[in-house]
Order: sequence, then structure tokens, then C-alpha cells
Amino acid sequence: MTDSTTETTTRVLAGDCTTTFVDSNDETRQRGRCVVVVKPDRTVLVHDASGYQPAAWLTRPDALHVGEDPTVLTATDGKQYLRVTVHEATVDREVPVSPVGVPVGTCPGQGDATDGADECDGLLVRARGAVHCTDCDRRHGLPAGASVLDSTCECGLPRCRVNRGREFEVCLDRTCESLANAVREAFDRAWDCPECGDDLRVVEKGGILVGCDGYPGCDTTYSFPTGLAVGTCACGLPTFDTGTGERCLDGRCEAEVPA
Repeated sequence: MTDSTTETTTRVLAGDCTTTFVDSNDETRQRGRCVVVVKPDRTVLVHDASGYQPAAWLTRPDALHVGEDPTVLTATDGKQYLRVTVHEATVDREVPVSPVGVPVGTCPGQGDATDGADECDGLLVRARGAVHCTDCDRRHGLPAGASVLDSTCECGLPRCRVNRGREFEVCLDRTCESLANAVREAFDRAWDCPECGDDLRVVEKGGILVGCDGYPGCDTTYSFPTGLAVGTCACGLPTFDTGTGERCLDGRCEAEVPA
């Protein structure tokens, strides 16, 4: 699933600046030639000539306002307040930025390909639990434990390998190939509810779940583990090899898992 397709930019300012930082009743005012970075999440970083730590910063403030003549940035977050006045700017521009990660392929493009206006062949990288395009900001979330493969889907995106009871290979775009549908086809009604004996169904509600389809009032539900189904627990539910050990489908089960 594509979560974002809009360009992301960072504003970079450099020059003679005064910074005023207020935290509760403390106020710190500094002046000098520095570089001010305003990130897409509104984080403001002020860097001077020394070290890696900013001279002043405010992370993901609740509000950010930028005025002109002179350029004044005001960021507020609760009782914290950062104001940057740029007296003389040597640099003031918006620059495109993207997540940085491990390259996994080439973006197959998006939008209406008939006029080429929205085509993209940017680099795809894996970073922070997703695959991102470094050019068009196309983003596809990865299932937990997924491995991105060298093979590609017919849509042009890489495929990924995921263990959910057994090994599945699906497209990164869940609207192209749904992992939930694949797991449902393999394991829907495969196990019985330990409470009422009716079928356990595979459903997708904020994640892949296994829930009871029994009589009204039976709300037995389990999260589908990341791992391979390898046996049966003493309670009757399946067990999964998660890579760190064998566990019951019921994560709270206290029955002894057979060796």
C-alpha cells in the first residue's frame, strides 16, 4: 500500500542568527553564524561551528511559524519556546529529502503513465520498517519480519518473504497482493476454538488475527504470530517457531509446549 506520494522538503537557512530558547522560567539567548535546519516534522536544529550536537533545537514542536523581513522562526511545544531571528541570510532554500536506507530496487512509477507526468524511476530503499522511494516519496509498509527479495512483481515492485504459519511471497503493495488474503486462504478454519470448539477464522483488523466464529458471546481472538506453524500445544492450539523459540498461538498460554 502506498502511504505517501508527495515531495518532502527541508528548509535550510545559514547566516547571522540570534536564537532564544525558553524552557519553563529559563531563557538562553545566543548569536553567531550558524546553519538552521527545519525538518519535515517541524523539528528545528541550529548548528554552529563545533561538534555534532546542535547549539539549540526543538524536536517535533506542536506549532511552527515562519515570518519574513527578517526571517523569524518560532517553534513552541508546551512550555518550551525556540525563536530564531536571521539577521543576514547567506543561504535560504527548500531542499528535497528522503529516508536513507538499504537499496532494494527501482521505483516502477505511479499515476497516469500515458503522458509521463507522474512516472518515476527513483531508488527504493528499506528504512524504518518500510520501503521508500528516494525521489517520489512512495512508501510501502513492511510486515514484521519481512525480507525484501530480488524478484519483482508484475507491477514492478520488489516482492517480500514473510513467515505467517508458513512462508509466503507477496508484492510490497498490499493492494496488489494481500498477505492477509494469502494467510486466510491457508489457515482460515484450520483450528478449533479452545473455548467453544467452533472454527477459528483469519481476519484483518489492524493486523492479521485469528478469531472465533462460534456462538454469540465467544470473543476469543489471537494475534497471528510471526513464524512457522510447527506443532500442537498441550492446549490444542498450534505452536509456532518464531526464531527465538517455540510458542503457542495463545501468547498467554501456560500449558507446556511439547518438545
